[in-house]
Amino acid sequence: MFRTTLARLLAHRLRLVLTSLAIVLGVGFIAGTFVLTDTIDAGFSREFAADADKVDVVVTPGKAADDDGNLPESALAAIKAVPGVKDAQPVVNGDAPLIGKDGKVVGDVPTAGVSIPPSRIKIVSGRAPSTAGEAVLDKDTAKAQKFAPGATIAVLDHAGKRREFRLVGIFDVGIDQGLAARGAVAFTPGSALRVTGATGFTEIDVISSGPSPESLRTAVAAAAGGAKVVTGRERADEVARSNHADTGYLRLGLLLFGAVALLVAGLVIYNTFTILVAQRMREMALLRCIGATKRQVFGSIVLESAVVGLLSSALGLLTGLGLGAAAVAVMRAIGTDVPTGAVRLSPQTIAVGLCTGVVVTMAAALLPARQATRVPPVAALRTQVEEHTFRAGVVRVVAAALFVLAGAALTAAGVLQKPGQAALLTVMAGGVLVFFAVLILGPVIVRPLSGLAGWVPARLFGVPGRLAVDNSRRNPKRAATTTVALTIGVTLMTFMSVLTATVRATTAEQLDQQFPADYFLQAQTGEIPRSVADTLRASRDLSAVTEFRAAEAKVNGRDYRVGTVTQTTIATAIRPETSSGTLDGFGGNEVAVADDAARDLGVTVGDTVTVTGRPGGRSTTLKVVAVLKADGSLLPPFTMAEQAFERQFGRVDDARILVNAADGVAPAKARKVVDEATAAYPAVKVGSTTELRGQFDEAIDSILMVVTGLLALAIVISLLGIANTLSLSVHERTRESALLRALGLTRPQLRGMLSIEALILGLVGAIVGVVLGIVYGWAATATFAAHVAFRLPAGQILLFIAASGLAGVLAAVLPSRRAARASVVGALAAS
Repeated sequence: MFRTTLARLLAHRLRLVLTSLAIVLGVGFIAGTFVLTDTIDAGFSREFAADADKVDVVVTPGKAADDDGNLPESALAAIKAVPGVKDAQPVVNGDAPLIGKDGKVVGDVPTAGVSIPPSRIKIVSGRAPSTAGEAVLDKDTAKAQKFAPGATIAVLDHAGKRREFRLVGIFDVGIDQGLAARGAVAFTPGSALRVTGATGFTEIDVISSGPSPESLRTAVAAAAGGAKVVTGRERADEVARSNHADTGYLRLGLLLFGAVALLVAGLVIYNTFTILVAQRMREMALLRCIGATKRQVFGSIVLESAVVGLLSSALGLLTGLGLGAAAVAVMRAIGTDVPTGAVRLSPQTIAVGLCTGVVVTMAAALLPARQATRVPPVAALRTQVEEHTFRAGVVRVVAAALFVLAGAALTAAGVLQKPGQAALLTVMAGGVLVFFAVLILGPVIVRPLSGLAGWVPARLFGVPGRLAVDNSRRNPKRAATTTVALTIGVTLMTFMSVLTATVRATTAEQLDQQFPADYFLQAQTGEIPRSVADTLRASRDLSAVTEFRAAEAKVNGRDYRVGTVTQTTIATAIRPETSSGTLDGFGGNEVAVADDAARDLGVTVGDTVTVTGRPGGRSTTLKVVAVLKADGSLLPPFTMAEQAFERQFGRVDDARILVNAADGVAPAKARKVVDEATAAYPAVKVGSTTELRGQFDEAIDSILMVVTGLLALAIVISLLGIANTLSLSVHERTRESALLRALGLTRPQLRGMLSIEALILGLVGAIVGVVLGIVYGWAATATFAAHVAFRLPAGQILLFIAASGLAGVLAAVLPSRRAARASVVGALAAS
């Protein structure tokens, strides 16, 4: 049987090419994921090892930390006095907002202000700072802001005062992703302490004058007074382990998409072997006639799948190596700050790829192999393959009904429970059960759906169209298995489209609610001086200026943020949404409480709360007059009237300002007024809801593009399944096609018939996928918040359906050409 199986494979090498391609792509994606993340890990490890070689001992705060979590300056002197210490270099890390050429601070978060030891700083242009008036800038920020060595740069110190430095160099932040995200200005240690206001050092790097790192570590630990002391190599290993956890998330995310691709590939393999077993019924029966046992027949199919899986997995590993190398090349080309090592296949990747491919292939072939053992020897006497009829059994219907009920119950439970992660997971679990029900009921629903999808083609294309509809319905199990692979991809694509459209609309509504103004002002560091609002309010080009202030306090003994808002703008410029009570006539010793804070304290409208300023401030009793909905609200947990807030906390500057332009004033003119009012305050940044919405839309579009690209692999594999099914069906229906040709069907009509059949299969898969995607897209968004603005992206969904049908037609090109080229006489004679 072993030789028979191998001979059968060699005799029909091309028959399983498409099946192999499905596994090649699936394993290639898995292997490519490991190659990419292994290469990144190797790059980080190399960088960590290089840094470890420059430092013998590293001291971090540990138990010696001061109130701000830093090493005190006295620790530096104590460490320098340890015998065997050649040098001790402090590291400072804080905030030093860089002022751009437009006069405003750079970025959404403050630029980091650091001091980096000379042995570790990587200067790419110029030199390291050596005096108090010198600084260097990270290369990405320097490029974005167009700064070069020799220029004068300005930063804001911890007190908000402008300080200027001469830029003497550009440096590379290397593997520090925190500095890469924020941008960094590096100073001498003394300047870094003065600018950032840091009370000490985040780290001290020690260089040995001779003793080994281990012995020096012991000596330094004795002098460091409770600080954590490790060797440079140990520190590098700690950071490397932390980074490995970060790449682990990337690997897990990509592997989830790889698992989807392999699931689709498994369905393609199952369908292929099912068709092959049906076509080789006489062959199996002949083997049984000459003495082959059921176990041998079963083993031959499983062996065939193992050989296909092994060869496909090997090719998949090579494909994965190529994909990983391509991803690394793209990362290097676009200049990412992520280090990379040599691209290679690790033993772990090879083992995972081979095992995954072989196991998936063999598992998918088990049911067809079991079906092969049921072929009776008398089948060898039949002259043609028996056409199997499908009947929905009681077990199938009952099992599907149980899955549907359980899935629907879980989905309803997730939608009805409190929005959050648990609700989302419940909905997803319900979706999985419903999908299993669809998988079980596939042969039952494919007949009516084929009729629906083929209604228009049957009338447009005449006889070929009607024949195509009949062919798509003649073997429901085969058609269902073929289309369900495409259904998975379309379901996920539709789900993501509904999700992103709804999130986009909901966020737009929340932005309109949170920022019900033309412009909003916020300080990157500190607060906004009240003079800014006074200047804005004096302009006739602006209709409303709303100030928000806040302070930390204790409410009924618990820590909360308490604030106030310009009272004249309540119900005009801003409209807080209440759960109970009212803000009409809000003032005096009254307070509005956010609903989540009200639940925490167990207070309702009419109750009183005691607000105490910290530390040891005066206490004020306030009456709760309204409970506000916290979702989408700009107000703090507790909102007091302006005068009461000022009596309690004194004169507090603004945390945020909203500005509305007057009717008839051009946006450009209003923006100029706002910019001029904030020009003297670099930390105060001006934004608009239009800009904010544009940034959010850009982020959503990027996520959707990435997910679409990753899901495209599963869709490609499913199309290979359609092409494979049609190709094998063409071989199975050779005599039938020849008879149709003999009865007058032309070659173009035969090609059209097969193309329409593929079109119908693609549309059936798309219809089921779209329905599932819409339902669970809605259910998932319902778990995000209590109120969502559901949106159905009809245009995108219609595009998915049309693309699925077109893709099915494209998948039928080669099988239909092969069928049309077959000789009528030869086919009839061979049959």
